[in-house]
Amino acid sequence: MSFRLAAYAVCVEGGRVLLACHVGPRGERTWTLPGGRVEHGEDPFDAVVREVAEETGCDGVVERLLGVDSRLIPAADRLPGLPDHQNVGVFYRVRITGGRLRPEPNGETAESVWTPIPGVARLCRSSLVDVGLALARTLPATGHVDPVPVGGLIRH
Repeated sequence: MSFRLAAYAVCVEGGRVLLACHVGPRGERTWTLPGGRVEHGEDPFDAVVREVAEETGCDGVVERLLGVDSRLIPAADRLPGLPDHQNVGVFYRVRITGGRLRPEPNGETAESVWTPIPGVARLCRSSLVDVGLALARTLPATGHVDPVPVGGLIRH
């Protein structure tokens, strides 16, 4: 089994959410929240600000911790030959303070856009988007929301 600790930014402004488009190894486009791997020795708080800048070109400040999501992605749902994978995501509400949207230089993010929240349901997206929006909307005291079912337009 592989493991990853990641930090994700939920940037909501004027009824819109900032999403990043990743292009997979087979050319599939999936929308997700800005964020990613916490490097060895890095604080997730710092990682989310770094990831927002790297993936979107924007500067951001963390406003609050929203919660933590732990999910197991079975090997059957991954590329052939990859093992089961556990992703632990730390979700923060982040306010964008400057910069300009752009693709990630030499990275996986093809573009970033502000998307009206009602339009998110029509996008092929990572389940992380739904988790982040649920955390931002409900602010559960435990910092936990029920798992998001994967299928149709929602992917791991």
